[in-house]
Amino acid sequence: MKNNTNFRNYTPFIILMLFFKIGTPLYAQDKVIPLWATSIPDAINAPNYQEKETLKDGIITGVSFVTIPTLAIYLPKEIKQNGTSVLILPGGGYSHLSIDKEGAKVAKWFNSLGITAFVLKYRLPSNLIMKDKTIGPLQDAQEAMRFIRKNASQWGLDSDKIGVIGFSAGGHLASTLSTQYNDIVYKTDNTTSARPSFSLLIYPVICMTNEVTHKGSQTNLLGANPSQELIDKFSNEKRVTPETPHAFLVHATDDTVVPSENSINYYLALKNNKVSAELHLYEKGGHGFGLGVKDTSRFWTKDCMEWLKANGYL
Repeated sequence: MKNNTNFRNYTPFIILMLFFKIGTPLYAQDKVIPLWATSIPDAINAPNYQEKETLKDGIITGVSFVTIPTLAIYLPKEIKQNGTSVLILPGGGYSHLSIDKEGAKVAKWFNSLGITAFVLKYRLPSNLIMKDKTIGPLQDAQEAMRFIRKNASQWGLDSDKIGVIGFSAGGHLASTLSTQYNDIVYKTDNTTSARPSFSLLIYPVICMTNEVTHKGSQTNLLGANPSQELIDKFSNEKRVTPETPHAFLVHATDDTVVPSENSINYYLALKNNKVSAELHLYEKGGHGFGLGVKDTSRFWTKDCMEWLKANGYL
């Protein structure tokens, strides 16, 4: 299947429909574009499978049953862009996407630093709409990274400074992209690398092993009774190599939803492979704190800024 990743080739009709459906003042993005220029790989037509949105105070806070993945593009307005960009993967246990707290708000924060942001509304694993639900989200993440890198010059971006950030289950997808960027999960003529330049993993699901995984994420992605082979394949601490992108990790010790061992195990795997990494384990914060709402976890954005500066991304 041939993939044309230049969004200028999308038909005006599709762009117009997406603009009125998604590109409203509910989001402050510059443009929302369909991720796939042609047919979505390995998709199954399911007319009754309809996307659902959750609204609060007029804001779309959550999305589920995604069938058409999109990229929302956020360009810095009040500060000069510095060439760095980040692909944002919201969490939600692979059952929904926390598209505002872990998407739009994060994009605006990056914009305040001069970083261009792309929020991916990715397909959630489902046997109803995809032939292999274990790779559906990764297909979208790989294509998004290739799209951003191939078109980097259109936004004045440095193709060597394109990172990925993921929250919770989005952190699992971000770490999957970081360790399985070379895995062939769909046919494409696009030879652009899907490897992130760096990864920011915020209270991420990393492990699929029963002892420390988030059971909901494991079941939604791998099924109710996954084989050991499948568990090992998507336990991303086991997929780290010396070529894995360097990482900044954040977790709260009192996280009872996704145990901090997920971040610890990934950090140790990076360390053992001589990949530079920084891990922040906060005493309190629980799970799902987004940009930080209480206790010590609210300072993680400052620590992240310092890491980005130290590594030449700010």
